[in-house]
Amino acid sequence: MLALGKSAKKKGSAAAGSNDKVIAQNRKARHNYTVLDTLECGIMLQGSEVKSLRNGHVSLEEAYARIKNGEVWLVGCDIAEYLEASRFNHNPRRPRKLLLHRREVKHFAHRAYEKGLTLVPLEMHFKRGLAKVVLGICRGKQQHDKREAMKTAQAKRDIQRQMARQK
Repeated sequence: MLALGKSAKKKGSAAAGSNDKVIAQNRKARHNYTVLDTLECGIMLQGSEVKSLRNGHVSLEEAYARIKNGEVWLVGCDIAEYLEASRFNHNPRRPRKLLLHRREVKHFAHRAYEKGLTLVPLEMHFKRGLAKVVLGICRGKQQHDKREAMKTAQAKRDIQRQMARQK
């Protein structure tokens, strides 16, 4: 009887976790930048934007974050229009406010300006039904750094391939 109760709780928690999913990742950011630190923050969205996100219609390729009047804004993020919203639709490339505590803005976002770094969105996902953005403080990579990273990744793949063949 106890085992049934525990499994029921596990099923309930798994059902809540099923709503957590990655919407979009900015793979180019990890190639073009060295990520020094990350922070998860909320984002203010309209209803049609949330519906579009649930369908996976978002691009973070050209997006970046900026500070204006003590607030952090996501600029250049393209959330496609939701077809069923008709006249209540949103502007796909409008700036969106990111939700951070004041101390996080002071510590995290201002650090980007002090050291010549930039704020780049690395990932967008749903967590407990709310849209979240993972921001990274990043430093741009030089061309030789990119080549070196590609060489090491290729070497790791070759080693893994050889180990899999030997098993």
